[in-house]
Amino acid sequence: MKIMIVDDEAPIREALGKRLKREGFEVILCADGTEALRRFHAERPEMVVLDIVMPNNLDGLTVCRRIREVSDAPIIMLSAQAVSEDDVVAGLMAGADDYLEKPIGLNEFAARVHALRRRSILSTAESEQQYDDGYLNVDLHRRTVHVQSIRVHLTPTEFKLLAVLMENAGRVVSQRDLLEQVWGREYIDDIYYPRVYISQLRRKIERDAANPVYILTEHRIGYRFEKQISSNLT
Repeated sequence: MKIMIVDDEAPIREALGKRLKREGFEVILCADGTEALRRFHAERPEMVVLDIVMPNNLDGLTVCRRIREVSDAPIIMLSAQAVSEDDVVAGLMAGADDYLEKPIGLNEFAARVHALRRRSILSTAESEQQYDDGYLNVDLHRRTVHVQSIRVHLTPTEFKLLAVLMENAGRVVSQRDLLEQVWGREYIDDIYYPRVYISQLRRKIERDAANPVYILTEHRIGYRFEKQISSNLT
């Protein structure tokens, strides 16, 4: 797997790159957003690790959005600032799959990369299930989502989350189960992740994200996917 690391601090990108090489990955190192976009289009990495604050008026959120216009490659965002829920939401809305605060231990960093890689592989190997109610169409096998016949792009994490909920349609999936099935045991303490990602997913597939009909919250328990009239899940 080819991974691109984008960070304007040479010691950080070199340390992260060295660790990923030890894990068996091919690594591309970039110092700013302009170089990152150029090399992304030229070399097509399968994952991107992207710092938020970078020089030359092209920050990580902008680079993330540009990548999302042409690719569903998993993206991990890095921030040297204290991470709040608002920061995570901003990263997710830009198209990121994970959001980490620097400094981060190299062991944890490698574990997160492996977890996201597994999540991406699993999302491409879902069983042949389809859902279509005339408004929302989801093909788990082809990994496509359409809302009113318009293609909606989900990140690998968003797609895996939707797939787990659909496979348990009508049943509540606890936050702990979602963390383990979607993110992996490495994320078991990140209890706000399901809530943040569910919110982003609702913005993409619901008619009204504030009044969802597909992804419902069971207070203090978890979430469930509710099929609508004239739906078809096979």
